[in-house]
Amino acid sequence: MKTTLRFLLACSMFSHSAHAQSGTVDKNKVMDFFQNQQFDEALSYLLPAVLADTQNIQLLGYLGYANYMSDNTKAAEKYYQDIFNIDSANISAIQYLAIINKNESPDRALQFTRRLIYLQPGKAAHYRSMAEIFRRREKKDSAFLYYSKAYELAPKDYKNGIGLADILIGNKMFLSADSIIQAGLEKDSINIPFLKLWIRSAYEAEDYKTVLLPGERLIRLQETSLSSLTMVFLSYYKLKLYAGCIRVCDFLLDNNFLAENIFFYKAKAWASLKEFSRSNDLLKTCVGLAISKNAEMYYYNLALNYEALKQYKKAVAYYDTAYYLFKNPVMNYNSGRICEINLKNTALAKKYYIEYLSKANPVEADERKAYQYLKTRWGKKDNGR
Repeated sequence: MKTTLRFLLACSMFSHSAHAQSGTVDKNKVMDFFQNQQFDEALSYLLPAVLADTQNIQLLGYLGYANYMSDNTKAAEKYYQDIFNIDSANISAIQYLAIINKNESPDRALQFTRRLIYLQPGKAAHYRSMAEIFRRREKKDSAFLYYSKAYELAPKDYKNGIGLADILIGNKMFLSADSIIQAGLEKDSINIPFLKLWIRSAYEAEDYKTVLLPGERLIRLQETSLSSLTMVFLSYYKLKLYAGCIRVCDFLLDNNFLAENIFFYKAKAWASLKEFSRSNDLLKTCVGLAISKNAEMYYYNLALNYEALKQYKKAVAYYDTAYYLFKNPVMNYNSGRICEINLKNTALAKKYYIEYLSKANPVEADERKAYQYLKTRWGKKDNGR
Protein backbone atom coordinates (compact mmCIF):
# COMPACT_ATOMS: atom_id res chain seq x y z
CA MET A 1 0.00 0.00 0.00
CA LYS A 2 2.80 2.40 0.92
CA THR A 3 4.59 1.73 -2.39
CA THR A 4 1.32 2.21 -4.30
CA LEU A 5 0.70 5.57 -2.66
CA ARG A 6 4.20 6.75 -3.49
CA PHE A 7 3.77 5.58 -7.07
CA LEU A 8 0.51 7.50 -7.40
CA LEU A 9 2.18 10.58 -5.93
CA ALA A 10 4.97 10.24 -8.46
CA CYS A 11 2.53 9.76 -11.34
CA SER A 12 0.67 12.87 -10.21
CA MET A 13 3.86 14.88 -10.35
CA PHE A 14 4.81 13.50 -13.74
CA SER A 15 1.40 14.09 -15.32
CA HIS A 16 1.20 17.67 -14.02
CA SER A 17 4.70 18.67 -15.06
CA ALA A 18 4.91 22.11 -16.54
CA HIS A 19 7.68 20.99 -18.88
CA ALA A 20 7.20 18.89 -21.95
CA GLN A 21 8.37 15.31 -21.92
CA SER A 22 11.81 14.75 -23.39
CA GLY A 23 11.63 13.29 -26.85
CA THR A 24 14.34 10.74 -25.95
CA VAL A 25 12.32 9.20 -23.10
CA ASP A 26 9.29 6.92 -23.52
CA LYS A 27 6.94 7.64 -20.61
CA ASN A 28 5.20 4.26 -20.95
CA LYS A 29 8.54 2.48 -20.67
CA VAL A 30 9.40 4.46 -17.53
CA MET A 31 6.01 3.61 -15.99
CA ASP A 32 6.59 -0.07 -16.77
CA PHE A 33 9.95 0.09 -14.98
CA PHE A 34 8.27 1.63 -11.94
CA GLN A 35 5.33 -0.78 -11.87
CA ASN A 36 7.73 -3.72 -12.04
CA GLN A 37 9.97 -2.09 -9.40
CA GLN A 38 12.93 -2.11 -11.80
CA PHE A 39 14.40 1.07 -10.39
CA ASP A 40 18.03 0.44 -11.34
CA GLU A 41 16.97 -0.12 -14.94
CA ALA A 42 14.92 3.08 -14.81
CA LEU A 43 17.92 5.05 -13.55
CA SER A 44 20.16 3.71 -16.31
CA TYR A 45 17.53 4.62 -18.88
CA LEU A 46 16.86 8.13 -17.54
CA LEU A 47 20.31 9.48 -16.67
CA PRO A 48 21.49 10.19 -20.24
CA ALA A 49 18.28 12.09 -20.95
CA VAL A 50 18.50 14.33 -17.88
CA LEU A 51 22.14 15.15 -18.62
CA ALA A 52 20.93 16.53 -21.92
CA ASP A 53 18.04 18.45 -20.34
CA THR A 54 18.85 19.40 -16.74
CA GLN A 55 15.84 21.71 -16.36
CA ASN A 56 13.23 19.10 -17.32
CA ILE A 57 11.00 18.71 -14.26
CA GLN A 58 9.45 15.50 -15.53
CA LEU A 59 12.83 13.79 -15.93
CA LEU A 60 14.04 15.11 -12.57
CA GLY A 61 10.87 13.75 -10.99
CA TYR A 62 11.42 10.33 -12.54
CA LEU A 63 14.97 10.25 -11.19
CA GLY A 64 13.90 11.47 -7.76
CA TYR A 65 11.27 8.76 -7.50
CA ALA A 66 13.55 5.97 -8.77
CA ASN A 67 16.24 6.91 -6.25
CA TYR A 68 13.71 7.27 -3.45
CA MET A 69 12.31 3.80 -4.10
CA SER A 70 15.87 2.44 -4.23
CA ASP A 71 16.44 3.87 -0.71
CA ASN A 72 18.97 6.36 -2.04
CA THR A 73 17.30 9.28 -0.31
CA LYS A 74 20.33 11.55 -0.67
CA ALA A 75 20.17 11.36 -4.47
CA ALA A 76 16.37 11.59 -4.38
CA GLU A 77 16.56 14.76 -2.31
CA LYS A 78 18.99 16.31 -4.81
CA TYR A 79 16.61 15.79 -7.72
CA TYR A 80 13.56 17.01 -5.80
CA GLN A 81 15.54 20.04 -4.64
CA ASP A 82 16.41 20.73 -8.29
CA ILE A 83 12.69 20.70 -9.09
CA PHE A 84 11.96 23.02 -6.17
CA ASN A 85 14.67 25.43 -7.35
CA ILE A 86 12.99 25.54 -10.77
CA ASP A 87 9.40 25.62 -9.50
CA SER A 88 8.93 26.47 -5.80
CA ALA A 89 5.20 25.67 -6.09
CA ASN A 90 5.66 22.06 -7.22
CA ILE A 91 3.53 20.25 -4.62
CA SER A 92 4.82 16.72 -5.22
CA ALA A 93 8.47 17.73 -5.00
CA ILE A 94 7.83 19.64 -1.77
CA GLN A 95 5.98 16.65 -0.31
CA TYR A 96 8.89 14.35 -1.05
CA LEU A 97 11.36 16.84 0.42
CA ALA A 98 9.28 17.02 3.60
CA ILE A 99 9.07 13.21 3.83
CA ILE A 100 12.79 12.69 3.20
CA ASN A 101 13.80 15.22 5.87
CA LYS A 102 11.25 14.42 8.60
CA ASN A 103 13.60 12.18 10.61
CA GLU A 104 17.12 13.44 9.95
CA SER A 105 16.41 17.14 9.39
CA PRO A 106 13.09 18.02 11.04
CA ASP A 107 13.72 21.76 10.69
CA ARG A 108 13.91 21.39 6.90
CA ALA A 109 10.84 19.18 6.94
CA LEU A 110 9.06 21.91 8.89
CA GLN A 111 9.97 24.52 6.27
CA PHE A 112 8.69 22.39 3.40
CA THR A 113 5.50 21.49 5.26
CA ARG A 114 4.85 25.18 5.97
CA ARG A 115 5.26 25.78 2.25
CA LEU A 116 2.64 23.11 1.52
CA ILE A 117 0.20 24.75 3.95
CA TYR A 118 0.80 28.11 2.28
CA LEU A 119 0.15 26.65 -1.18
CA GLN A 120 -2.80 24.46 -0.15
CA PRO A 121 -4.29 25.99 3.02
CA GLY A 122 -7.42 23.86 2.86
CA LYS A 123 -5.70 20.46 2.76
CA ALA A 124 -5.91 18.67 6.11
CA ALA A 125 -3.04 16.26 5.39
CA HIS A 126 -0.50 19.08 5.45
CA TYR A 127 -1.62 20.23 8.91
CA ARG A 128 -1.46 16.63 10.12
CA SER A 129 2.08 16.29 8.76
CA MET A 130 3.07 19.47 10.59
CA ALA A 131 1.49 18.13 13.79
CA GLU A 132 3.44 14.88 13.49
CA ILE A 133 6.71 16.78 13.19
CA PHE A 134 5.92 18.78 16.34
CA ARG A 135 4.80 15.64 18.19
CA ARG A 136 8.09 13.88 17.44
CA ARG A 137 9.88 16.95 18.78
CA GLU A 138 7.70 16.77 21.92
CA LYS A 139 6.15 20.18 21.24
CA LYS A 140 2.70 19.09 22.31
CA ASP A 141 1.01 22.48 22.23
CA SER A 142 1.97 23.07 18.61
CA ALA A 143 1.07 19.50 17.69
CA PHE A 144 -2.34 20.01 19.30
CA LEU A 145 -3.01 23.15 17.25
CA TYR A 146 -2.17 21.50 13.94
CA TYR A 147 -4.01 18.24 14.71
CA SER A 148 -7.03 20.36 15.70
CA LYS A 149 -6.91 22.19 12.37
CA ALA A 150 -6.56 18.94 10.44
CA TYR A 151 -9.55 17.47 12.30
CA GLU A 152 -11.57 20.64 11.70
CA LEU A 153 -10.89 20.45 7.96
CA ALA A 154 -11.45 16.71 7.57
CA PRO A 155 -13.16 15.09 10.59
CA LYS A 156 -14.08 12.01 8.53
CA ASP A 157 -10.43 11.17 7.89
CA TYR A 158 -9.75 8.83 10.81
CA LYS A 159 -6.02 9.68 10.83
CA ASN A 160 -6.85 13.23 11.90
CA GLY A 161 -9.03 11.95 14.74
CA ILE A 162 -6.37 9.46 15.83
CA GLY A 163 -3.69 12.15 16.00
CA LEU A 164 -5.85 14.64 17.89
CA ALA A 165 -7.21 12.06 20.35
CA ASP A 166 -3.68 10.81 21.07
CA ILE A 167 -2.55 14.34 21.99
CA LEU A 168 -5.67 14.91 24.11
CA ILE A 169 -5.05 11.71 26.09
CA GLY A 170 -1.46 12.80 26.67
CA ASN A 171 -2.83 16.07 28.05
CA LYS A 172 -5.26 14.17 30.34
CA MET A 173 -8.23 15.59 28.41
CA PHE A 174 -10.00 12.25 28.45
CA LEU A 175 -13.57 13.41 27.79
CA SER A 176 -12.55 15.39 24.72
CA ALA A 177 -10.50 12.46 23.46
CA ASP A 178 -13.38 10.05 24.06
CA SER A 179 -15.80 12.17 22.04
CA ILE A 180 -13.46 11.96 19.03
CA ILE A 181 -12.86 8.24 19.57
CA GLN A 182 -16.57 7.45 19.79
CA ALA A 183 -17.30 9.53 16.68
CA GLY A 184 -14.70 7.49 14.83
CA LEU A 185 -16.06 4.18 16.11
CA GLU A 186 -19.59 5.13 15.08
CA LYS A 187 -18.33 5.14 11.49
CA ASP A 188 -16.19 2.02 11.92
CA SER A 189 -16.72 -0.04 15.08
CA ILE A 190 -13.66 -2.21 14.41
CA ASN A 191 -11.17 0.57 13.69
CA ILE A 192 -8.15 -0.81 15.52
CA PRO A 193 -6.29 2.48 16.14
CA PHE A 194 -9.44 3.99 17.70
CA LEU A 195 -10.00 0.86 19.83
CA LYS A 196 -6.42 1.09 21.12
CA LEU A 197 -6.89 4.76 21.99
CA TRP A 198 -10.17 3.98 23.77
CA ILE A 199 -8.35 1.42 25.91
CA ARG A 200 -5.54 3.85 26.68
CA SER A 201 -7.88 6.73 27.50
CA ALA A 202 -9.99 4.63 29.86
CA TYR A 203 -6.95 3.02 31.51
CA GLU A 204 -5.15 6.31 32.12
CA ALA A 205 -8.40 7.75 33.50
CA GLU A 206 -8.52 4.69 35.84
CA ASP A 207 -11.88 3.70 34.36
CA TYR A 208 -10.97 0.03 34.32
CA LYS A 209 -14.46 -1.28 33.55
CA THR A 210 -14.57 0.71 30.32
CA VAL A 211 -11.23 -0.77 29.24
CA LEU A 212 -12.80 -4.22 28.93
CA LEU A 213 -15.19 -3.58 26.02
CA PRO A 214 -12.65 -2.34 23.45
CA GLY A 215 -10.16 -4.86 24.83
CA GLU A 216 -12.45 -7.79 24.13
CA ARG A 217 -13.16 -6.35 20.69
CA LEU A 218 -9.43 -6.37 19.92
CA ILE A 219 -9.21 -10.00 21.02
CA ARG A 220 -12.15 -10.99 18.78
CA LEU A 221 -10.33 -9.25 15.93
CA GLN A 222 -7.22 -11.31 16.79
CA GLU A 223 -5.28 -8.07 17.25
CA THR A 224 -2.18 -8.84 19.31
CA SER A 225 -1.19 -5.40 20.54
CA LEU A 226 1.00 -5.99 23.59
CA SER A 227 0.70 -2.49 25.08
CA SER A 228 -3.09 -2.32 24.68
CA LEU A 229 -3.78 -5.85 25.90
CA THR A 230 -1.44 -5.34 28.85
CA MET A 231 -3.80 -2.55 29.95
CA VAL A 232 -6.69 -4.98 29.46
CA PHE A 233 -5.33 -7.78 31.67
CA LEU A 234 -4.21 -5.23 34.27
CA SER A 235 -7.75 -3.82 34.29
CA TYR A 236 -9.21 -7.29 34.84
CA TYR A 237 -6.75 -7.79 37.70
CA LYS A 238 -7.51 -4.42 39.30
CA LEU A 239 -11.24 -5.22 39.09
CA LYS A 240 -10.51 -8.59 40.79
CA LEU A 241 -11.82 -10.40 37.72
CA TYR A 242 -8.98 -12.88 37.87
CA ALA A 243 -10.33 -15.39 35.35
CA GLY A 244 -10.51 -12.60 32.76
CA CYS A 245 -6.94 -11.56 33.58
CA ILE A 246 -5.74 -15.14 33.05
CA ARG A 247 -7.66 -15.46 29.77
CA VAL A 248 -6.12 -12.29 28.29
CA CYS A 249 -2.66 -13.35 29.46
CA ASP A 250 -3.21 -16.73 27.78
CA PHE A 251 -4.22 -15.00 24.56
CA LEU A 252 -0.93 -13.10 24.54
CA LEU A 253 1.12 -16.15 25.49
CA ASP A 254 -0.59 -18.21 22.77
CA ASN A 255 0.54 -15.54 20.32
CA ASN A 256 4.16 -15.87 21.46
CA PHE A 257 4.35 -12.81 23.69
CA LEU A 258 6.54 -14.21 26.46
CA ALA A 259 7.07 -11.07 28.53
CA GLU A 260 7.74 -11.38 32.26
CA ASN A 261 4.82 -9.21 33.30
CA ILE A 262 2.35 -11.48 31.46
CA PHE A 263 3.55 -14.54 33.40
CA PHE A 264 3.68 -12.47 36.58
CA TYR A 265 0.11 -11.18 36.48
CA LYS A 266 -1.17 -14.57 35.45
CA ALA A 267 0.66 -15.94 38.50
CA LYS A 268 -0.83 -13.25 40.76
CA ALA A 269 -4.30 -13.98 39.38
CA TRP A 270 -3.93 -17.71 40.11
CA ALA A 271 -2.69 -16.88 43.61
CA SER A 272 -5.76 -14.69 44.15
CA LEU A 273 -7.86 -17.72 43.18
CA LYS A 274 -5.93 -19.76 45.80
CA GLU A 275 -4.22 -21.80 43.08
CA PHE A 276 -0.81 -21.37 44.63
CA SER A 277 0.91 -24.28 42.90
CA ARG A 278 -0.04 -22.92 39.49
CA SER A 279 1.07 -19.48 40.59
CA ASN A 280 4.43 -20.79 41.75
CA ASP A 281 5.09 -22.56 38.46
CA LEU A 282 4.54 -19.27 36.66
CA LEU A 283 6.62 -17.29 39.14
CA LYS A 284 9.48 -19.72 38.61
CA THR A 285 9.17 -19.00 34.90
CA CYS A 286 9.40 -15.30 35.75
CA VAL A 287 12.56 -15.93 37.74
CA GLY A 288 14.03 -17.74 34.76
CA LEU A 289 13.22 -14.80 32.49
CA ALA A 290 14.25 -12.09 34.91
CA ILE A 291 17.37 -10.12 34.11
CA SER A 292 16.75 -7.23 36.48
CA LYS A 293 15.49 -6.16 39.88
CA ASN A 294 12.09 -7.63 38.97
CA ALA A 295 13.38 -11.00 40.15
CA GLU A 296 13.17 -9.80 43.76
CA MET A 297 9.42 -9.26 43.34
CA TYR A 298 9.03 -12.76 41.91
CA TYR A 299 10.94 -14.40 44.79
CA TYR A 300 8.93 -12.34 47.25
CA ASN A 301 5.64 -13.49 45.72
CA LEU A 302 6.84 -17.09 45.68
CA ALA A 303 7.53 -16.77 49.39
CA LEU A 304 4.08 -15.27 49.99
CA ASN A 305 2.47 -18.17 48.16
CA TYR A 306 4.40 -20.75 50.18
CA GLU A 307 3.35 -18.96 53.35
CA ALA A 308 -0.26 -19.23 52.22
CA LEU A 309 0.32 -22.96 51.60
CA LYS A 310 1.83 -23.21 55.10
CA GLN A 311 5.09 -24.46 53.60
CA TYR A 312 7.07 -22.18 55.86
CA LYS A 313 10.57 -23.53 55.28
CA LYS A 314 10.17 -23.04 51.52
CA ALA A 315 8.88 -19.53 52.16
CA VAL A 316 11.97 -18.71 54.25
CA ALA A 317 14.20 -20.17 51.54
CA TYR A 318 12.71 -17.83 48.93
CA TYR A 319 12.97 -14.82 51.27
CA ASP A 320 16.62 -15.78 51.83
CA THR A 321 17.24 -15.97 48.08
CA ALA A 322 15.62 -12.57 47.56
CA TYR A 323 17.81 -11.07 50.30
CA TYR A 324 21.10 -12.55 49.13
CA LEU A 325 20.45 -11.46 45.55
CA PHE A 326 19.14 -7.97 46.21
CA LYS A 327 20.05 -7.12 49.83
CA ASN A 328 16.62 -5.82 50.82
CA PRO A 329 16.59 -6.13 54.66
CA VAL A 330 12.78 -6.49 54.71
CA MET A 331 13.31 -10.06 53.47
CA ASN A 332 15.20 -10.84 56.71
CA TYR A 333 12.30 -9.41 58.69
CA ASN A 334 9.89 -11.72 56.85
CA SER A 335 12.10 -14.74 57.50
CA GLY A 336 12.37 -13.83 61.18
CA ARG A 337 8.60 -13.42 61.46
CA ILE A 338 7.99 -16.90 60.03
CA CYS A 339 10.67 -18.47 62.23
CA GLU A 340 9.21 -16.83 65.34
CA ILE A 341 5.48 -17.26 64.70
CA ASN A 342 5.15 -20.32 62.48
CA LEU A 343 8.28 -22.43 63.01
CA LYS A 344 8.61 -21.54 66.72
CA ASN A 345 12.37 -21.26 66.31
CA THR A 346 13.23 -18.26 68.48
CA ALA A 347 16.99 -18.55 68.06
CA LEU A 348 16.78 -18.48 64.28
CA ALA A 349 14.19 -15.69 64.41
CA LYS A 350 16.57 -13.61 66.54
CA LYS A 351 19.35 -14.10 64.00
CA TYR A 352 17.14 -12.80 61.18
CA TYR A 353 15.80 -9.91 63.27
CA ILE A 354 19.25 -8.72 64.33
CA GLU A 355 20.42 -8.84 60.71
CA TYR A 356 17.35 -6.82 59.73
CA LEU A 357 17.99 -4.23 62.48
CA SER A 358 21.60 -3.81 61.38
CA LYS A 359 20.66 -3.00 57.78
CA ALA A 360 17.16 -1.51 57.80
CA ASN A 361 16.36 2.12 57.15
CA PRO A 362 12.56 2.12 57.40
CA VAL A 363 10.55 4.80 55.62
CA GLU A 364 6.94 3.62 55.64
CA ALA A 365 4.96 4.08 58.85
CA ASP A 366 4.13 0.38 59.26
CA GLU A 367 7.74 -0.66 58.84
CA ARG A 368 8.95 2.03 61.27
CA LYS A 369 6.50 0.71 63.85
CA ALA A 370 7.69 -2.88 63.36
CA TYR A 371 11.29 -1.72 63.46
CA GLN A 372 10.83 0.04 66.81
CA TYR A 373 9.14 -3.04 68.25
CA LEU A 374 11.99 -5.32 67.14
CA LYS A 375 14.62 -2.87 68.35
CA THR A 376 13.01 -2.79 71.77
CA ARG A 377 12.72 -6.56 71.96
CA TRP A 378 15.93 -7.75 70.33
CA GLY A 379 18.41 -4.99 71.02
CA LYS A 380 19.89 -1.83 69.54
CA LYS A 381 20.29 -1.29 65.85
CA ASP A 382 24.03 -1.89 65.91
CA ASN A 383 23.76 -5.27 67.66
CA GLY A 384 25.12 -8.10 65.59
CA ARG A 385 27.35 -5.92 63.47
